[in-house]
Amino acid sequence: MKLSPLGDRVVLKQLEAEEKTKSGIVLPGNAQEKPQEAEVVAVGPGGVVDGKEVVMQVKEGDKVIYSKYAGTEVKLDGEEFIIVRQNDILAKCE
Repeated sequence: MKLSPLGDRVVLKQLEAEEKTKSGIVLPGNAQEKPQEAEVVAVGPGGVVDGKEVVMQVKEGDKVIYSKYAGTEVKLDGEEFIIVRQNDILAKCE
């Protein structure tokens, strides 16, 4: 099955969490902080949203940083995705 976002929504696949700190301490699964970095999997068409013209500024394959509590988590075919509005994306990683 394929996710096709509507309006100004973007489908993200979360990148893996760090298992070690910079000093080399191994973190157990429940102590790892949820990463805010993700890869863009699908992008909506944009258009007019809430009476304003929205031009999509991200594309599939971009690595982005998104707001910590943004979006809706979705599990599809055993994989987890997050669907967010474009304005919940804070930056592109280059």
